[in-house]
Amino acid sequence: MPVQPFKGSDWPTLGVELEMQILDRDSLDLSPVGDDILETVPAEFEESVKPELYQCCVEVNTAICRDVDEVGRDLAAKLALVSERAGRFNARMAWGGSHPFAYWMDQDVSISDRYHQLLEDNQDTIRRQLTFGLHVHVGVADGDTAARACTRVAHYLPTLLALSANSPYWCGRDTGLSSYRLDVMGVSPTGGQPPFLRDWDSFVRLAERLAEVGSIKTTKELWWDVRPSDRHGTVEVRICDMPTDLASVQGLTALIQCLIHNIAEDTGKQPAELNEFGRLMIRQNRWRAARHGIEAMLVDPETGRNEVARDAVRRMTDVLAPTAERLGCSHWLAHARAMAERPDGATRQREVFASTGRLTDVARFLAGDDVSGPDQSAREPTAGSDVEVTASQS
Repeated sequence: MPVQPFKGSDWPTLGVELEMQILDRDSLDLSPVGDDILETVPAEFEESVKPELYQCCVEVNTAICRDVDEVGRDLAAKLALVSERAGRFNARMAWGGSHPFAYWMDQDVSISDRYHQLLEDNQDTIRRQLTFGLHVHVGVADGDTAARACTRVAHYLPTLLALSANSPYWCGRDTGLSSYRLDVMGVSPTGGQPPFLRDWDSFVRLAERLAEVGSIKTTKELWWDVRPSDRHGTVEVRICDMPTDLASVQGLTALIQCLIHNIAEDTGKQPAELNEFGRLMIRQNRWRAARHGIEAMLVDPETGRNEVARDAVRRMTDVLAPTAERLGCSHWLAHARAMAERPDGATRQREVFASTGRLTDVARFLAGDDVSGPDQSAREPTAGSDVEVTASQS
């Protein structure tokens, strides 16, 4: 059976997954030492610090958390551990949805039968996915609630992408997009925009049919922007780029927790089945958010009304403020609103490059270094500092 029994919860618990880049400390290129780092991690962290497809990435997961403050404490300790262990291999961690100049063809695959089988089955469709995302799980009461929440939250996913957009560079080029990661992930055979789900049975029937025809083995291979997680009893929002710091992770987590809980509380409301215009507008909004980030002009899939993404975040945080107060994350919801008031991560990466002319400085920025200020021209050149952007933003 591809679907396990849904294990619900009576509180909107949180589980957060970070896909962290591992950089060589000298060149700032991606470094294939993920498996080396994992071999040094204590046994008690084996379920929290995991391999990803490529050895230049380490996944860092929380335990089950009750609130966003607990998420922050949990992740801070694990990130500190990974950072220290990376240092043993002349490496460091970095944030962001893509690396500014690394090539996917050059990366070493992790030692994992599952990943090698995925590559064998999907070839470059999967191999090309050298991207880094933020996944947020929110606990809900039951499978019916999870399925309906996945359908109803699809309306808001482009806004979450716009707020998190942080992957403008790919293989040394400015792609002209704010989230090129979405373009890369969009070619997955079972990825992208989720289907319309009325209830848990409709999800189970769909997953079983997909398994029957050989499209999936388990629901872990449904790489939708949002999906019900039968194993965890959650709604898993997967559309966000990895932002630039832990505080931004907490802001996005608060917004997602409040949004899913607000939808889940409205148990009597069935998701309205959108017409073809509405479905196409959600798809169009995904592209607009990927193209323009927080400045994207989004279209309401029901009314056709236009709204800039940053205004949509303001409106969402106003509506969700009472929910945030009940969940104890008002401070972090306010942080999400503040994120919408400033340039998104993609814009900040471009500002660094405009200031220094070096993509290595963009990588340094993603690793948490301060690369602002008038003394940039006096920086010593670093290995790889001759990497240039070969296509300007359109």
